Amino acid sequence: MSGEELRSRRPDGVDDDTVEAVGSLSEALEYIERARGHLYSFHQLMGHADLLLGDTCDKLRDAGHADVADRLSDELVGRNVLYGRWTFQIVEEFDDNYWSLMREREREVREQLMGGQRHVFEAEMKDRRRTHGRPGHEATP
Repeated sequence: MSGEELRSRRPDGVDDDTVEAVGSLSEALEYIERARGHLYSFHQLMGHADLLLGDTCDKLRDAGHADVADRLSDELVGRNVLYGRWTFQIVEEFDDNYWSLMREREREVREQLMGGQRHVFEAEMKDRRRTHGRPGHEATP
């Protein structure tokens, strides 16, 4: 893909304001994707912590501290992190209620306004900012 091909991602008749707006929508989706990754990290961290806490309770019992272990186990092991929810339920609800809808709408807007092209704003920025003809500044691999 040459510099011209980078610039040709923009469909005919699409103005700068539309390219910028659709680029902003794509950026919002990227932040949502990052938030989703953090949510999955939270899910995995909490799950691992719960397993460690269970193991800790076993060690406390083995060390003769059954009363301490029982209190920790009864109050915390397997406890909901939000009312009625373990973290897998939070992840599923986020995916079903928000993330999947955002991905769908971003794709629809891109198809409607940009002919389905992704990253038009960024492609044009790359072509403007790179030093044409300089190694390391190639338009494409």
